[in-house]
Amino acid sequence: MVLRKEKKSKETALLLTSLPADKASGEDLKAIKRQYWAIESQLHYRLDNVLDEDRSRVRTPNAALVLAMFRRVVVSFAIAWHREKSKTRKRLSTRCFLDHLNADNHRRAFELVTAKSPNAWKN
Repeated sequence: MVLRKEKKSKETALLLTSLPADKASGEDLKAIKRQYWAIESQLHYRLDNVLDEDRSRVRTPNAALVLAMFRRVVVSFAIAWHREKSKTRKRLSTRCFLDHLNADNHRRAFELVTAKSPNAWKN
């Protein structure tokens, strides 16, 4: 039996931050990096997998911008809806929120978009 020596390698990771060098400790940099991945996993997962943003075939810049804004509004309402409904001990997702808005022939979604004080997502 021949044992191979594992080669050790060194990896350098660069992180851009607005913190001054004297205040950017290793723990601070680690926290910044974790916050970045929290955004990636919470927002971009919902945009890519639930709302299928990556497969969008919109090609004009203005239409892409408007759709991106609507998708982000949907995600922000879904997060608020999810926080309120999480008290029921059911496992909920952004897709559950979309199903909730689709109920009653999209009545809730229409009320949400046209309301002066948007609370149609709560019903």
